[in-house]
Parts: sequence; C-alpha cells; structure tokens
Amino acid sequence: MALSISAAVLLGVIVFVLVKGGYVRVGSALTCTLFGFTLAATGLAPTINSGLASIAGLISSF
Repeated sequence: MALSISAAVLLGVIVFVLVKGGYVRVGSALTCTLFGFTLAATGLAPTINSGLASIAGLISSF
C-alpha cells in the first residue's frame, strides 16, 4: 500500500511540474489521468501493479 501512495505522489508531482513548465497542457494531463483510472478498472491492473512492485524492489536493492 505504501508503494501505491508513494508512486501516486511522485507521479502527481511530475505531472504538476510538466504542466507548470509548459511541456504538457492541462487538457492532456487530464486525459492521461482519466486514461489511468480507466486502465486501473481493467484486467491489466494486477499486471501493472506487480510490475511497479518489481521495479520498486529492484530500485530498493541498490
């Protein structure tokens, strides 16, 4: 659970910086956010979560 909160905060900060810096417009950021919520409701969500957990485990081993 701590991983998903940390990942959500990290990705939220990245999106905020990209929008603030002008690299991504607000409409594009909202579209990507809605796509993420839609993707989370599919059968692909467990695979994505396990992939993120594997990456986090790999990073924490360094």
